[in-house]
Amino acid sequence: MSGVASGDQGPWLSPYDLDYVRERVPMVYVEAIPVRLSPDGDLEAVGMLLRATAENGLQRSFVSGRVLFHENLREALLRHIEKDLGSMAFPRLPHTPVPLTVAQYFPTPGYGFHDPRQHSVSLVYPIPLGGDPQPSDDALDFSWFEPEHCHDPALQAEMVDGHAQLLCLLLNTTGNYA
Repeated sequence: MSGVASGDQGPWLSPYDLDYVRERVPMVYVEAIPVRLSPDGDLEAVGMLLRATAENGLQRSFVSGRVLFHENLREALLRHIEKDLGSMAFPRLPHTPVPLTVAQYFPTPGYGFHDPRQHSVSLVYPIPLGGDPQPSDDALDFSWFEPEHCHDPALQAEMVDGHAQLLCLLLNTTGNYA
């Protein structure tokens, strides 16, 4: 491998090296499920991004991305939330990095969640937002959905592979059953 490339977050792999590693080693990701909570801490809404797909379609997703070399989990969550939702989202990050769940994505369909690029392990966090999220980077839109609407099969069919299951897990852990 040819070494590392430097960026704002310190050294990371060049695109060539990243492809090489993705074929051989699971990557570590964080996923943030934006939530709005009542003053009592009850779930009021779940936020989702709308993105264009490579096949000219649209999919809903949560905030997600790789953890960089020498980056702690809180830093990774904050970086990805700011990249996708802007600097006015005002996330309330957990003090301790204990995820809601751990999701595994596989390049081969049928082994769990699917990501054709790689095998990855993702730490999933519900993140309350205190501000006004604005879609940025490659996100086209950001919308809030009340828990009752989150059970809608049509909405779940629009979601990136695995994210509907993560949404259902969040709803079940907050007492918002179908």
